Amino acid sequence: MPKVFYRTDRGMNLAHHVLCNLLEELTMNWDTIKGNWKQFKGEVRSRWGKLTDDQLDVIAGEREKLAGHIQESYGVTRDEAEKQIEDFEKEARK
Repeated sequence: MPKVFYRTDRGMNLAHHVLCNLLEELTMNWDTIKGNWKQFKGEVRSRWGKLTDDQLDVIAGEREKLAGHIQESYGVTRDEAEKQIEDFEKEARK
């Protein structure tokens, strides 16, 4: 069965448009977390208690570094670490 793509007024398919909006929202949210890292460190420490103060200093609000340290400290896959961060981001937006 052929795939049907709906087009927006900009000529982008709808799925691409929705994905771009979602990525933009997540990026803006993470920029907020990174910009206020000192305030969020306590929440990150509470969520991922195995992370040390030294690790949190190295992470310094960098999402990729946080994912790597979660993966390493908790022995989870990269996908699982990313899912945990996405859940954290959703809670931070509330």
